[in-house]
Amino acid sequence: MLRGGIPIGRVFGISLRLNYTWFIVFALVTWSLSTNYFPLAFPDWHWSTSLIAGIITSLLFFGSVLAHELMHSIVAQRLGIRVHSITLFILGGVSQMTEEPKRPIDELRIALAGPLTSLVFAGIFYAILLWADPRYDFVSAITFWLSLINLSLAVFNLIPGFPLDGGRVLRSILWWRNQDLRRATKIASNIGRGVGYLFIFGGVFLIFQGLWLNGLILALIGWFLENTALGSYQQVALLDMLHGHTAQEVMTRDCPPIDPELTVDTLVNEHVLTIGRRCFPVTTDSRVLGLVTLHDIRAVPRTLWTTKKVSEVMTPFANLKSVSPDDELSTVLRVLTEEDINQVLVVNNGDIVGIIGRDNLLSFIKLRGELSV
Repeated sequence: MLRGGIPIGRVFGISLRLNYTWFIVFALVTWSLSTNYFPLAFPDWHWSTSLIAGIITSLLFFGSVLAHELMHSIVAQRLGIRVHSITLFILGGVSQMTEEPKRPIDELRIALAGPLTSLVFAGIFYAILLWADPRYDFVSAITFWLSLINLSLAVFNLIPGFPLDGGRVLRSILWWRNQDLRRATKIASNIGRGVGYLFIFGGVFLIFQGLWLNGLILALIGWFLENTALGSYQQVALLDMLHGHTAQEVMTRDCPPIDPELTVDTLVNEHVLTIGRRCFPVTTDSRVLGLVTLHDIRAVPRTLWTTKKVSEVMTPFANLKSVSPDDELSTVLRVLTEEDINQVLVVNNGDIVGIIGRDNLLSFIKLRGELSV
């Protein structure tokens, strides 16, 4: 759900995106502020004043959420963890990090960076509220709400349920005590799932009390927490399963090279259908030019198969992603996932020594799961 979105820029090398669901919650927050909070607190305001205040407040609120997530990412990058992107969506924001922290203290620092940032913003907005002239109730109204919501954001995120920041703090403590990331993640995730179910039940209760919007949002937050907590543990368990295993263990070594002058029709009939391979290195004079896959073939209209050459439809070698034979399978999984590709080359000293497809990796994972090793 969070892979897509609208790019809005880059900060510190991190891609910033707006998921399409963000516009839903932005509209809901603006509508709630403009039609309920501001008119009730300041009944003498014109409706247009409430609307403008609602839009400004919503923008500053989501700017605060972005700063919260950005601080997580900045600390992670300082600790050597690459952050691919930050996405704002219907329930806040999420940072896509390429790997788990290496040490419990690193996890603790990353986790606390967000709530501390929200507390700082709460203090800044409260200071503006105290400093502003009471006659300027427009500024006072906005800063009061933003101070309160940032304080609430910090407190909410410190709930000890994974993947909330408080849950990550708990995981770091458990990890430090038992020196087992997988076990610590399982405990923190189970607590996170429990918190998620409580939110869902609370949301359903509010809906039956007639507070359908608040109840729906609370239940949606609970559903997200429960699913993310479970998925987070499964991800850590998967990485633990792959730990210590390298690319050369699962790669396909038999990679028959093909000539770039072959037509697509010849490639399909004499190689794909007879050998059963899904991808082929394209070489000439022992030099690798690129890789042609079933995806490349499907992109060519059937009527052009007899005239299109492999060299015209292949992916050039310079554009291919590769790993070394000694890279861990967790690295292979990360490359396949981040680049959204179905296979990755295994290259040693400039030579292709194998290919790893998603099916190779999935078969390895399934086999180890069945053997419980």
